[in-house]
Amino acid sequence: MSRDDQRDERPVLTFANGKRMTLEKDEIVAGRDHDCDVVLDERQVSRQHIIIRRAGEEYVIEDLNSKNGTWVNGEQLKGQRLLKDGDEISVAMVAKMTFSSSESTAPLTVDAIQAAEGSRLRLDRDARRVFVSGKEIVPPLSLPQYRLLEMLFDARGAVCTRTNVIEAVWPDAVSDGVSEQAIDALVRRLRDRIAEVDPDHQFIITVRGHGFRLENV
Repeated sequence: MSRDDQRDERPVLTFANGKRMTLEKDEIVAGRDHDCDVVLDERQVSRQHIIIRRAGEEYVIEDLNSKNGTWVNGEQLKGQRLLKDGDEISVAMVAKMTFSSSESTAPLTVDAIQAAEGSRLRLDRDARRVFVSGKEIVPPLSLPQYRLLEMLFDARGAVCTRTNVIEAVWPDAVSDGVSEQAIDALVRRLRDRIAEVDPDHQFIITVRGHGFRLENV
């Protein structure tokens, strides 16, 4: 087997912004600490949040007693879990990545999937720009509005709770220090900004008693 063939068989992490990282080491740590193999520069992320390690011919993921948790395919990670091709990893609900069993089969990013499916709303994460039905929202969203929209976007139609909103939008706030009225006001403002570009489609759906989700088709 050639060196290139061996490289193609190594697992890959694909991040939401399209960047890819080949797992060259048998063990990598991801977290906010700059000494980590994967640095996730978000306040909600613990200094050492998760570890992915090789176990024979397979790889496992383990949460390192993080404060805000880790989810794999929408299920909170308890202890360690075997990773499978296509698994979606969410670190503290703010950092998203997809595990692929080899470079040659690295999946599309969330953004690419959304574009391929003809989604009405798209994000340019690097510039924090938002496009609705092909038109950019101008002036740009405020940082709280963008954080809320990005969280809903990455959930891909799943319901995000009010607690999720607080953790994503106000990461330094104590959970009981943000009122329901503040959350509802932020959702209304975001709806109004999106409606400036596309008033005919209701993007943000309130799921009474549960939270909010994004209707992006």
